[in-house]
Amino acid sequence: MKKLIKKYKLDERDIDRIIQMAWEDRTPFDAITAQFGLSEAEVIKLMKQEMRLNNWKKWRARVQGRNTKHSRLGENKIKRFRSKMQRNITKNRISKKKY
Repeated sequence: MKKLIKKYKLDERDIDRIIQMAWEDRTPFDAITAQFGLSEAEVIKLMKQEMRLNNWKKWRARVQGRNTKHSRLGENKIKRFRSKMQRNITKNRISKKKY
C-alpha cells in the first residue's frame, strides 16, 4: 500500500478525494485514473486498505459490474444534462466563465 502512495505521491487529501470519488456511483474509475493515475485495481486495493472489511465488501459488491462505474460498459446509456452556464473543470481547476 505504501508503494502506491509513494509511486503516485499521494497525500491524505488525495487519498480522501479518491475514496470520495470511488464511493460516488456516477464517477467512473476512468475519471480517477485521469486525475490521479491509479488503475481500477489500485483503487480497489486502496479502498480495501482504508475501509473496514465489512464496508469494503458492501462497496465492492455494489460497484462490481455497475455501468456508471465502468464507462466502457455504459458509454451510450448514460445521458446527463449539462447547463450551458456550467463551468468546465479541467485537471481539478475550474475555468472562468466565458459569455
